Amino acid sequence: MEREKPLIVITGPTAAGKTDFSIKLAKVIGGEIISADSMQVYRELNIGTDKILPDRMEGIPHHLIDVVDPDEYFSVADFVREADKVIEKVRKKGKFPLIVGGTAFYIRALLYGLSTLPSADENIRRDLNKLSTEELYNSLRDIDPVYASKINKTDRKRVIRALEVYKLTGKPLSSFKLPEEPRYEFYGYFLYRNRDELYRRINNRVDSQIERGLVQEARKLLSYGKEITAFQALGYKEMLPYIEGKVSLEEVVRNLKRRTRRFAKRQFTWFRKEKGFKWINLSEIPEEKVIDIIKDDLRKGGVL
Repeated sequence: MEREKPLIVITGPTAAGKTDFSIKLAKVIGGEIISADSMQVYRELNIGTDKILPDRMEGIPHHLIDVVDPDEYFSVADFVREADKVIEKVRKKGKFPLIVGGTAFYIRALLYGLSTLPSADENIRRDLNKLSTEELYNSLRDIDPVYASKINKTDRKRVIRALEVYKLTGKPLSSFKLPEEPRYEFYGYFLYRNRDELYRRINNRVDSQIERGLVQEARKLLSYGKEITAFQALGYKEMLPYIEGKVSLEEVVRNLKRRTRRFAKRQFTWFRKEKGFKWINLSEIPEEKVIDIIKDDLRKGGVL
């Protein structure tokens, strides 16, 4: 019986060049791309997420992009369930599933699974959503300071989930341990660049997003309300003060660039703790050489 294709995980900080590289890799080894980006699952969030458009896909199928509307709830458990289905379909074609994106929690959940947590409770969620993000975070800090210290205090979605778990179980979310054994065989690659180059790419990306209409995209999303996930996401929450006339566009752009650099730092920090990832500096190693490295790894593993 033929061995199943392993997952190939391409991750790294925002603006490192994961998207373009993954297309080149997929064309060379025969793969399809499964997005591991928690914001690209939402329709209409195009510019702020730097979502790849069909004319840039070069014929490579992309999955788990534009899955739900902006006002729908999409959890990490939803992602794992849907990704599992796509992986099975891609493998049946005899192709490599390429997991591509920078949402570390999604990637880890897919590779290792989730701890046994209770399902969402709409009544609890409805009550929690009546409170401000600051009130919610203060409550979380009281009951689970460990988890509260690990997330952004403005990440309303995760704060609510942690409070929901506590209300349902009486236990802090930090007490639930994640599995340690992988669910899939995988080859992981963390692609990054030298700091100066990465920061320059981040700044250029933000400038390009503004030119392409990020402000207008954020205005349009307001029709769904301020409480949707988009307005807790990098690239959109920074637009609100400008749309509401509280700050200048120049200040918003500076703030977005600064927060994006901080986000990239957190991505480095997260993946330093992850096992099984080979770190590759795209500032020093050409993409063609990186593809050769991956092909060599797959050959040594007997899967290419």
